[in-house]
Amino acid sequence: YFSTYLTVHMGKALAGTMLTIGFTLIPAAGTYDFSTGVDVIQGLTLGIGLAIVCQWVVYPWFSEDPAAVRPAKPAPTGTEGSSWIALRVTLIVLPPFLVAMVNPSMYLKLIMKSVALGHQGSAVSARKAGRELLGSTFLGGFLAILFWFMLDLITSLWMFFWWMSLFFVYIASKFYVVMATRFSPSFWHNVGVTMLILLGSAVEDSDGGDDVYSAFALRMGLFVAVTLYAWGAVYVLEQLRTRRLRRRSPSLTAMETH
Repeated sequence: YFSTYLTVHMGKALAGTMLTIGFTLIPAAGTYDFSTGVDVIQGLTLGIGLAIVCQWVVYPWFSEDPAAVRPAKPAPTGTEGSSWIALRVTLIVLPPFLVAMVNPSMYLKLIMKSVALGHQGSAVSARKAGRELLGSTFLGGFLAILFWFMLDLITSLWMFFWWMSLFFVYIASKFYVVMATRFSPSFWHNVGVTMLILLGSAVEDSDGGDDVYSAFALRMGLFVAVTLYAWGAVYVLEQLRTRRLRRRSPSLTAMETH
């Protein structure tokens, strides 16, 4: 709740995301095995460090256009609105977290997906939630399947690198509206996260000798289930909020009826 409130009310999106991961993913991994929790911490630290270094290297070559007019920052969400969104995200993330605590080795990826859905759910309305949440999940799964079949043509680390670069150039072009799109940046962010989670799990299954396709089907089914839950949570909470606002503002209700 606090990490989402930090994101929505104070505009600290990166800090809020890291806090959410720290409060959910690391404890679940540590419950399964202490060394696994340490590995998650080390992996997150390494990933953040590499991202910062890559930004320093890439930025001089692809800096912002100095002549571009920066858009005005959106007005901060009020305290009540921020609290409501934080509650909504908490209810989206908490059940998958509790399920993962029962069997962390199997459901750890579900936490990552629910965190992505939670932050995406903080930026969409109930009317758009179905298309945003479900659509991005299915598209991420489709891209993961396409990626895996393309990798089967020539299976090597270099081909994995080139295919990953190609796929994320496409996703980034949609994210930054270089290519025309009807969907929001949060939609394409969830597409990329879903694809990465599924691909990483598939590589792990392949290395361990497990059935990649049955494991993929199971994870995709879990992702769809948690996405449907997130959609339902957003819808129900928005309905409750609307009723609450109408009770507090009877004059507004009368005007709408008129």
